[in-house]
Amino acid sequence: MSRCAEAAAVAATVPGADVGNAGLRPPMVPRQASFFPPPVPNPFVQQTRMGAARSVQNFLLGIILLPVRALLVAFTLLLAWPFAAILTACCPEKLTHPITGWRRKIAQPVLKFLGHALFFSMGFIVSVKGKIASPVEAPIFVVAPHSTFFDGIACVVAGLPSMVSRNENVQVPLIGRLLRAVQPVLVSRVDPDSRKNTINEIIRRATSGGEWPQILVFPEGTCTNRSCLITFKPGAFIPGVPVQPVLLRYPNKLDTVTWTWQGYTFLQLCVLTWSQPFTKVEVEFMPVQVPNDEEKCDPVLFAGRVRNLMAEALEIPVTDHTYEDCRLMISAGQLTLPMEAGLVEFTKISRKLKLDWDGIRKHLDEYAAIASSREGRIGIEEFAEYLKLPVSDVLRQLFALFDRNHDGSIDFREYVIGLAVLCNPANTEDIIQVAFKLFDVDEDGYISKQEFSTILQAALGVPDLDVSRLFKEIARGDSVSYEEFKSFALKHPEYAKIFTTYLDLQTCHVFSLPEKGQAPPLGASNKVSPENHDESASDKKED
Repeated sequence: MSRCAEAAAVAATVPGADVGNAGLRPPMVPRQASFFPPPVPNPFVQQTRMGAARSVQNFLLGIILLPVRALLVAFTLLLAWPFAAILTACCPEKLTHPITGWRRKIAQPVLKFLGHALFFSMGFIVSVKGKIASPVEAPIFVVAPHSTFFDGIACVVAGLPSMVSRNENVQVPLIGRLLRAVQPVLVSRVDPDSRKNTINEIIRRATSGGEWPQILVFPEGTCTNRSCLITFKPGAFIPGVPVQPVLLRYPNKLDTVTWTWQGYTFLQLCVLTWSQPFTKVEVEFMPVQVPNDEEKCDPVLFAGRVRNLMAEALEIPVTDHTYEDCRLMISAGQLTLPMEAGLVEFTKISRKLKLDWDGIRKHLDEYAAIASSREGRIGIEEFAEYLKLPVSDVLRQLFALFDRNHDGSIDFREYVIGLAVLCNPANTEDIIQVAFKLFDVDEDGYISKQEFSTILQAALGVPDLDVSRLFKEIARGDSVSYEEFKSFALKHPEYAKIFTTYLDLQTCHVFSLPEKGQAPPLGASNKVSPENHDESASDKKED
């Protein structure tokens, strides 16, 4: 659809335009498929529902199984500690060389056995599919979907490979020593170079030719409800070495393991899981994936291909959610919005719209100020109230451009896309200058309240429009200077589409004039108000 065709649809609302029906519905705007809503709206929520009979069963079984399993888990961990201490004795927290020799030969097999015993004592029945690759064949395991702290069972089944862990975790009594036994890659939150150092350490170990243990990575970086595979972080794929995908499945009638941002707590999951007669888990080792030359140079491409293969084997979709979406969920909750309101598919939005997390977080503050409904969505009335404008056909068209799925409301994802795609490109210095000249009818360098009201009445098709509230927000005095107008336009890009829509109307009007009445360019005249649309523009200066 051409710009004139879009403008003609809006022209029906402009007094004197005489185009079409005044009640014309705003045109449907083609949508980019890449911005369609994700197949799974919220992969970070889990709601396990239990009936009365199941609750009674859990309670009765829990009375017997829970204390027994808690004692067995504690005993197994205490039994494993001295072997972990032997394995890591006289070794620094951050290893510079792999642990070898008699300590590894003695302690490693015992820790593997105790690892299996630990999960067996918790009631897990593990089935393993596929062949585990050697360190030379695949230096890195990538495990997905990551949905619970019980996923550590993949580490036990794979033979206790190294893992990436926070530096603080090795300081935890008992657990810290056991973690050090797998020779982890440690990440420091206080070190500004931690990310770079972690990647360099992964590269060093992965390219050691089997000298170091294999590295196990959960590339999603956070827990989901296993309904999809979210964006894979590129860290495991940066070394450009072969990786072995590992799939995790929990084929149980009652889900007691999923640990997401909205759902059961750590303690609740332990109680529920340990109260079950048994919990099934499947660990499948897929064929090793070797990167081609292009993927060695582009870890994101390599990560995407591996994720698609794993999703196909799991028969679930992929989405572009990531850990940053979780941070936005928390921020949304702090702003009294529903937590899921903060989900935008951060990876896709940030890449395609060139937005960083801070920018999207700032938009969330703006969105929270507009959305007053309990559902955390913006309706046409709230949209009009925020813009301090009445509900008109032009405003409905602007609202429809934001409302990408045409459900009559704007969610936060649609709001961010709308600002970036519809408003910000139009909110340039040139557009602002032309818009200011349009409002400055007498060309004195200032916009009076009367001038402001006249143009907006024409643009919105509301002859009795009251712009007092909007004018006061822009002006510091009785009139608006260019700097004030520019500052307001840059801070509120939502108005840019209204200005450009009206400019389109004027442009189309010029090109639709009869040839014998040659019209001057748009910038040559500011006499565009309904009261003055018949006045000649010959007395105005060329811009």
